[in-house]
Amino acid sequence: MKQAKITISRWRYLLLVAVLFMLPVAGLWHIAGLQVLTDVDKGFQFLQGQGLARTVRTESIPAYRGVITDSRGEPLAVSTPVVTLWANPQVIDSTSPGLTGLARQLSMSRDELQQRLSRYSGKEFMYLARQMTPEQAEEVLRLEIPGVYGQGEYKRFYPAGEVTSQLVGFTNIDDRGQEGMELAFDELLTGVPGAKKVLKDLKGRVIKDLTLVRSEKPGQNLALSIDLRLQYTAYRELKAAVAKHQAASGSVVMLDVETGEVLAMANQPSFNPNDRSRMSSDSLRNRAITDLVEPGSTMKPLTVLAALESGKFVPETVIDTNPGSIRVGRKTFYDHRNYGLIDLTTLLMKSSQVGVTKLALQMEPTHVRDMFFRMGLGQSPGTGFPGESPGSLPEHRRWKPVERANFAFGHGLSATALQLAQAYAVLASDGVKKPLSLLKVDHIPEGEQVVDAKLVSRLREMMSSVTRTGGTATRAAIPSYEVAGKTGTVHKVGKSGYEKNRYVALFAGMVPADNPRLVTVVIINDPQGGEYFGGAVAAPVFANVTADALRMLKIPPKVKSGEQVVTLGQGKPGGAT
Repeated sequence: MKQAKITISRWRYLLLVAVLFMLPVAGLWHIAGLQVLTDVDKGFQFLQGQGLARTVRTESIPAYRGVITDSRGEPLAVSTPVVTLWANPQVIDSTSPGLTGLARQLSMSRDELQQRLSRYSGKEFMYLARQMTPEQAEEVLRLEIPGVYGQGEYKRFYPAGEVTSQLVGFTNIDDRGQEGMELAFDELLTGVPGAKKVLKDLKGRVIKDLTLVRSEKPGQNLALSIDLRLQYTAYRELKAAVAKHQAASGSVVMLDVETGEVLAMANQPSFNPNDRSRMSSDSLRNRAITDLVEPGSTMKPLTVLAALESGKFVPETVIDTNPGSIRVGRKTFYDHRNYGLIDLTTLLMKSSQVGVTKLALQMEPTHVRDMFFRMGLGQSPGTGFPGESPGSLPEHRRWKPVERANFAFGHGLSATALQLAQAYAVLASDGVKKPLSLLKVDHIPEGEQVVDAKLVSRLREMMSSVTRTGGTATRAAIPSYEVAGKTGTVHKVGKSGYEKNRYVALFAGMVPADNPRLVTVVIINDPQGGEYFGGAVAAPVFANVTADALRMLKIPPKVKSGEQVVTLGQGKPGGAT
C-alpha cells in the first residue's frame, strides 16, 4: 500500500527552526543574566548577596580584661580563654543520633537535652554551656552537629585565691566586675570587643576570616598597693588566730606610713573566687573597710594627745586614780586594779579608765572629738572601694559627763579597721595626715599637718611603754624593734546594748617607734576560746605579721650605741627588694 506524502508549508518550517534556535539563546541569556549582567532584576548580584547573607557573618572578637597585680607585679586577677557553646534550636534535628554524644559531653541525659531544646524551639539562640575549656569545647564541636556552635570568651582566674578575694573581688559570667576592685575599676579594666567578617559553611563552621571590621581594645591593667608576700603573711596569721580563739571574724590592715599605701588587707572568713559553689554572703565583705566596731582603748592615745595639745597637761602630769574607780553620773568606771598616782605614760601603759576619764572631764568636750576628726574618724578614707564606711563620730549639742568619759576611751563612736589604721598613720608620720591608697603610688603624696609634730613624737615614746614589761601588750613586742601601740577590748553591741560576755579584741601599733615605717591594725571579733583581751588575742597577730614585714622589706632596727646592724639592702615598703 502506498503511503501518503506529508507536506509542511515553508513558513511553518521556518517558524519551527526559529523556535528551536531561540530556545538555547534564551537559555544562554538567562544564564548570563544570573551570572554576568549587573542590571538585571534578581541577577547575579542579587543571588550572590543572598548566598553571602547565608554564609558571611560578622563575629565579635572578645576583648581581654585588664590584669590586676600587686605592687611588685604579681598577678592577682587574669583572664584565660574559654569557649561558650550555643545552639540554634530551629536547626538542630531532635532525632539526630549525635544528640546522645552531645548530651554526654554536657553531663546530662538525652531526654534532658531534648527538653531544653524544646523550651527554646521558637527561638534561634540558646546557651548549651558557658565558659568551657577549649579542649572540652573541641570534643563537642568535633561531633559536627548542625546548629551547635562555639564562641570564644574570657574567664577570670585569681591566682591568690581566697588570700586576696575580698579586696580584689570577682567578675560575673559575662566578665563584668561584681565585687571589690573588680567592681570599683570595672570601666577601666573592661576591654572593648572587636568585630570581624568570616565565611562559614552550611554547618556554621568558619572557613575563612574575610575582613577585620574593628580591632578589639584590651582593658587597662591595674596595680594594687598590696605586697602579696605581706598579704599571705597577714592572711595566714589572721586565719590561725581566728581558728585558735574560735572567733566569728577578723581583719588585718597594714599601711606604708610614707606613701599611705595599703600593704596588706586580710579578712576572715574568706572565700575562693575560683570556686564559688560554697561562697556565702557573710564571706564577701571586705570587713576592714565596711564593718564598724567601737575602737575602745585604742582611742586613749588620741585622747592623751588632745590633753597634751590643750596645754593643761604634760607627759609627767600626775593623775590620782585612787581608789581604782570613778563614778560619773550614775555610772562607775573601773580599772583592773588601783594604780594610785600615775603619770600619762603609765596611764597608757596600764590603759587606765579612771585616768582617761579624769583627763576628759578637765578638757573642753569638743576638744577630744576634734582630735578624732582630724585623724580621719567619721570620714570616708577615700579609697573608692565599694561600700567603704565613714564610721560614726557623733557631735552632741550638750555633752553629758558620762558621754565625755565614754568618748574619751573609744565608746559611743565607731570606725573600721582602715580608719583606725589611718589615725595611727597620722601619729606615725609626725602629725601629717596623708591620703590612703589601695593602688600603687609612684610618688610620696603631700599631706596635711593636723597636729604638732613634737607632741606626736612625745606621744609615740609614751606609747612604747605599752609593749614593754608591765604594759598591756607585751605579746606585741618584736625583738630588736621598738613598738608603739595600744590594745583595745570592747564589749560587743547587741540588740539590747552591750553584751556581757562577748568582746572585740583590738591592737593598733607602729614600728619602728622612733621613725615608723609600718602601721598595723588587728581586729578579732567575738573570740570564744577563753582569752578575749586585745593584748592576748590581737597583739600576737600584730607581732607575727609586722615582724615578717620588717624582714621582707629589709627595714633595719634602730642601732643602739656600740652595736652594728648589717643588712642586705633596704627596700621601700611595697617595693621590689
